[in-house]
Amino acid sequence: MRYLPHSDTERADMLAAIGVGAIDDLFTGVPADKMLKGPVNLPRRKSELEVARILGSLAAKNVPASTVPFFVGAGAYKHHVPATVDHLIQRSEFLTSYTPYQPEIAQGTLQYLFEFQTQVATLTGMDVANASMYDGSTACGEAVLMAHRVTKRNKAILSGGLHPHYAEVVETLSYMANDRVMRLPADVKAAEDIIALIDNETSCVVVQTPDVFGNLRNLRAIADACHAKGALLIAVFTEAVSLGLVTPPGAMGADIVVGEGQSIGNALNFGGPYVGLFATKSQYVRQMPGRLCGETVDAEGRRGFVLTLSTREQHIRRDKATSNICTNSGLCSLAFTAHMTLLGSEGLARLARINHAHAVKLADMLANVKGVEVLNQSFFNEFTLKLGKPAASVVEALAAKKILAGVPVSRLLPGAGLDDLLILASTEVNTDEDRAILVAALKEVL
Repeated sequence: MRYLPHSDTERADMLAAIGVGAIDDLFTGVPADKMLKGPVNLPRRKSELEVARILGSLAAKNVPASTVPFFVGAGAYKHHVPATVDHLIQRSEFLTSYTPYQPEIAQGTLQYLFEFQTQVATLTGMDVANASMYDGSTACGEAVLMAHRVTKRNKAILSGGLHPHYAEVVETLSYMANDRVMRLPADVKAAEDIIALIDNETSCVVVQTPDVFGNLRNLRAIADACHAKGALLIAVFTEAVSLGLVTPPGAMGADIVVGEGQSIGNALNFGGPYVGLFATKSQYVRQMPGRLCGETVDAEGRRGFVLTLSTREQHIRRDKATSNICTNSGLCSLAFTAHMTLLGSEGLARLARINHAHAVKLADMLANVKGVEVLNQSFFNEFTLKLGKPAASVVEALAAKKILAGVPVSRLLPGAGLDDLLILASTEVNTDEDRAILVAALKEVL
């Protein structure tokens, strides 16, 4: 057996050795309302064959994204990933490479991480980027912690347009650190006056663009207001392809830019692994979490790459580390870099224009459906509909027709009174036929 159970005596000896009376005492740091009240409702034991059959039957209930018209977004997007990307990242020297502690034998890994950083910094309009983070939500949480270190304050203001999952990660980290969070109500039409809330105790303001409802936001005035009060502006994105068309956050005065890189080079993958992007201004580089790869020359003047900064608890004393992140999502960042290299700047801009054009076509078609209202004044490839009935039931009815028609806002913000709102995304993979099928089915369901 791979896993051998411990006897009661062995458990008691281990607990005594660390000075704990019971196993439950190991989890006192977890809030009581987050603890399960009893065992998970699963069989105590099954054979390997039985488990495979059960999981197979569960998987068969899913509708694969690649087999039906697909309009789901809200933080995870279906884009075409060239076959070249998967071919490259599955080469053994990439697939099996370990963390680059020894630069003399890890030049290839260090070089692609260096190229990844360069691409991210260019995309976001920032001075420097790291290599890299777990995903967009944890990058957002790390950005708030970094802002607290820079400003010596601990109050974060979260826009009502920030993806709820990102906001929840910030709240979780802040709860454990006794930091303060002001999370604004859902801002469906980008109408909140976040500037009026910035005071001399504010560490940072977190604003997403395009936001979770698809609205594009001009960050310049917010950035100026933050800087006037000594606070930092953290700009967030979930759709990396948007940076091929919209003004980058760095050009609008953002101090830290974070987001999700899944859209480029990485498939949906049932929710992960993804790759978090993190960029900032050069004066804050020593407070940036994760790793920073740099370019240098060796004793003979030849170009080489090294880990310039490694401010992680694995490398230095925990009390001095800026982060306890223990991976850089290396294979996912390589996929991002391979896809970006294939696209180039012109290819990315063209891809972004196609995404926007497809979304505009869909929005125009849906606006003519009785009982449907498009709420956005601006968007990239994602927008929000107001329906005449609960969006969750509409999504289920369309799924029964083999159409994956978006994300109900009630799934992201249960109890917020927004049950009739539906978020849809349309990318380059959607065809005119897909859009026509969705519109016809929605008319029928409504």
